[in-house]
Amino acid sequence: MTPESLTFFDKVYDVARLIPYGRVTSYGAIAKYLGAARSARMVGYAMNGSGGKDVPAHRVVNRKGLLTGKHHFDGTNLMQQLLESEGVKVVDNQIQNFSEVFWDPSKAL
Repeated sequence: MTPESLTFFDKVYDVARLIPYGRVTSYGAIAKYLGAARSARMVGYAMNGSGGKDVPAHRVVNRKGLLTGKHHFDGTNLMQQLLESEGVKVVDNQIQNFSEVFWDPSKAL
């Protein structure tokens, strides 16, 4: 596919695949990087539909570090378990060291 033929969701998935192990980003940070700063909710929809596309959707959280997408993962705490397996500390659905593990695609890419 050429970059012009990629859908918004495809572009979201491409960015999400670049989030480093043990780091997280937000829906809004991805939207801003893609030039669609007001489309954080669309990024969320993309993450919800990313199953089977080899996308680390567990690394995308809301702007406050809350695991708002956790109900889209199988099991009761899979999103949290995946993050914790990468060394990200989560308490009560909140990433504890959010500013330390936050990855901003606008700065990194």
